[in-house]
Amino acid sequence: MQIFYSPEFVRKYKKLPGPLKDLAKEKEKIFRVDPFDASLKIHKLRGRFRKFWAFSVNYNCRIIFKFEQNNKIKFYSIGGHSIYQNI
Repeated sequence: MQIFYSPEFVRKYKKLPGPLKDLAKEKEKIFRVDPFDASLKIHKLRGRFRKFWAFSVNYNCRIIFKFEQNNKIKFYSIGGHSIYQNI
């Protein structure tokens, strides 16, 4: 599996506090092994976001992504629930 990062994801990731960055890295490691691991609380989004999925970094932080073709995944955004407004 290959993971690509949108410019928005990179920008928002850089602004996260250090401990949250570390936790996001750990969750990405789990995601790479098993994207549907129960600890990620992965879920398909609805409505205008129906092409996207999200998983939890912690209670307040999510990563929004999309399954692309040829075993590729693109991370679009990271942050609190306000990230759903910017996609």
